[in-house]
Amino acid sequence: MQDNELYVKLIEIVKANKSLQRVFGALDEMGITEYYIGAGAIVQSVWNLLTDRPEDYGISDVDIVFFDDKNLDAQYEAVLSVQLNEKLDDFPLWLDIKNQARVHLWYKEKFGIELEAYASLESAIDTWPTTSTALGIRRQSESVWQLYAPFGVQDVFDLKIRANNRLITEAIYLNKVNKWQNKWAELQVVEWDDHEVPYVNQEPIQIRG
Repeated sequence: MQDNELYVKLIEIVKANKSLQRVFGALDEMGITEYYIGAGAIVQSVWNLLTDRPEDYGISDVDIVFFDDKNLDAQYEAVLSVQLNEKLDDFPLWLDIKNQARVHLWYKEKFGIELEAYASLESAIDTWPTTSTALGIRRQSESVWQLYAPFGVQDVFDLKIRANNRLITEAIYLNKVNKWQNKWAELQVVEWDDHEVPYVNQEPIQIRG
């Protein structure tokens, strides 16, 4: 498939996932507009379809990221998390909502790596651990979606795991690889490489579907 066809296919898979649609709906009700649902829950929905597994198999949480550099208070994040969980009170997956504008305030303490403040949601996704999981999707309306996938989505559909080493260490990468392969044995893992994987497209894409 060509890139545009894969983008449309990705949106179709996300739209078919009932759990993800509930989260998009709750975010709409909360009036949060500058966000992405990204990483594992999106990518693993594709893996599950391609490997004939239930749509939520192996998905432990839903990552929701937003960007507000005017409010870096951790309590603000916590309030949004409570509100989201109240709207989805019987939701089967952990809901992880984080302000990417404040990641640099806690990242070193948690991972031991110094991090400069992100300038945008997209600049945060640019550093996410693998080329497959470095992506985010936002529902603009019932028929328009926004996708940000700086490495494209070919690796997602090829079941390929490749490190994005702009931020993570080899140890972090291998930990993720082992965890995922225990659930999806079909994954093809590319060995750690010290060379940076080039970006494919650093512009958000609008998709109708």
